[in-house]
Amino acid sequence: MAVRAAVLPAVGSPLEITGIELPDPGPGQVHVRLAAAGVCHSDLSLSNGTMRLPVPAVLGHEGAGTVVAVGEGVTHVAPGDGVVLNWAPSCGACHACSLGEVWLCADALSGAAAVHARTTEGTDLHPGLNVAAFAEETVVPASCVLPAPDGVPLTDAALLGCAVLTGYGAVHHSARVRQGETVAVFGVGGVGLAAIQAARIAGASKIIAVDVSPAKEELARAAGATDYLVASDTTAREIRGLTGRQGVDVAVECAGRAVTIRTAWDSTRRGGRTTVVGIGGKDQQVTFNALEIFHWGRTLTGCVYGNSDPARDLPVLAGHVRAGRLDLSALVTERISLDGIPAAFENMLAGKGGRALVVF
Repeated sequence: MAVRAAVLPAVGSPLEITGIELPDPGPGQVHVRLAAAGVCHSDLSLSNGTMRLPVPAVLGHEGAGTVVAVGEGVTHVAPGDGVVLNWAPSCGACHACSLGEVWLCADALSGAAAVHARTTEGTDLHPGLNVAAFAEETVVPASCVLPAPDGVPLTDAALLGCAVLTGYGAVHHSARVRQGETVAVFGVGGVGLAAIQAARIAGASKIIAVDVSPAKEELARAAGATDYLVASDTTAREIRGLTGRQGVDVAVECAGRAVTIRTAWDSTRRGGRTTVVGIGGKDQQVTFNALEIFHWGRTLTGCVYGNSDPARDLPVLAGHVRAGRLDLSALVTERISLDGIPAAFENMLAGKGGRALVVF
């Protein structure tokens, strides 16, 4: 069937909004009509080559919608069900999965090499990060859909699939923020805003948000930040000044830039913890000397997908949403149509806003 989608024709090329031919669902597949999809920085990382996956591709990996049809053997969802897309399904059989670290599954992105759809001219298209959510409709493996939680509108639930799982997980699963600790969050995009809310839910006594844009202060404070700093060469010093000259207990880096990672490290107290969520390029080199690693006793930890298990964590997040502790609408700075995605990419490049939500 013919649907409209945002297609990346080649790395470094602008996205094209065009018609594609979507196949019927085969065995083990699910056909989903999208309600909404978030425009995430990871999509930008695919388009500029920071993350290398096959192209041309239909991008978009954070979404939710309604099941249209299911292929043979699919039993956990049925037509008419609301679902959240899971862009990194675990295989359950690799070494990481056997350790319970499903977010590190060796086969999580194997589906990106598959042929997802075709252009009207017959060119094969791949599903950027497995689910191809920048389209009116998509066909995905059954492992890539989870039942949408009750009491959460599908347009909001779309954000649970990446930004919230990542930001919440970085705070609760990776950094393991404890009641009364101090936290700094670097980068006030969608993931950063989710991390700020997660730190508030964890009971952090002080939450310092840091971003290059002064315009994001209102967003950060609405999410729960107690302090806001515009990033500069003195950021680490300013953070120590806000924490009795000690530094924060935890820094969460959501930008994926060498200078930001280094500043996050410098902003933590002796024995503090820095969790890196942002996806940086190979050219972003971070350096430390051996003496400071010993002296400061800090830890620096990478964090993939918030170290989350979506099947386990979605119900927890939904509980926070229903209780009013987690405000998903606070992550959305603009609601756009499919045609607005290229402009939203330009805004991300310029460091503007929190997160655009494509509403179909």
